[in-house]
Amino acid sequence: MLNHIVIMGRLTRDPELRTTQAGVSVASFTVAVDRDFGGRDGGERQTDFIDCVAWRQTGEFVSKYFHKGSMIVVSGRLQSRKWQDRDGNNRTNWEINADNVYFGESRASANSNGGSYSRDDNSYSNNSYSNSGSYGSYDGGRQSSAPAASTFSELDDGDGELPF
Repeated sequence: MLNHIVIMGRLTRDPELRTTQAGVSVASFTVAVDRDFGGRDGGERQTDFIDCVAWRQTGEFVSKYFHKGSMIVVSGRLQSRKWQDRDGNNRTNWEINADNVYFGESRASANSNGGSYSRDDNSYSNNSYSNSGSYGSYDGGRQSSAPAASTFSELDDGDGELPF
């Protein structure tokens, strides 16, 4: 069986970081994802609002580096949660349990769009956060094969030739 989902969109609010009674960090957030097509008449695109949850270091990463309006890429699995409301009606929520979270835009793009996220260093404490080029990712605490970058550098495309 395969249950894997990847979405890209903007956070609708700041992530909410909580801690369970056992001391495990968990972040909850909602991602607004535009559909690829408009209505029947080619009108406005519809937007889906998808609830996500990230556990442990991934949740702490989301809470620290993302805020309302940030472009985010979430990779994980879709799961349902059943519960009863106050009136005793059965309810079902669908949410993404995030395994990996990535920046969806470069730092410069985020700043020019009115949103910003500040980052004092480019490496996560256990070196599993990697930043290649203008995109960063966090893989849930698993060791990455790529080493963490220490600085960002812009390529000058003055003459239009590729640097390799």
